[in-house]
Amino acid sequence: MGIGSWWHWLILLVVVLLLFGGRGKIPNLMKDLGQGINAFKKGLKDEPEDAPPKQIEIKTTDAGSKKA
Repeated sequence: MGIGSWWHWLILLVVVLLLFGGRGKIPNLMKDLGQGINAFKKGLKDEPEDAPPKQIEIKTTDAGSKKA
């Protein structure tokens, strides 16, 4: 059998081509990961834990009831 059969090498080749082939996919993935982490950290900084909950004001109109 040696190191592996031909289909092991074929699978390995496909994986290598997916990871390293065309336009630097790994650097783009790492860039996206870094941007996601920075956005997450920024989101944590924007709203401190000890801040009071935000009040939501709901305005309603009474269009359904008519007085005759």
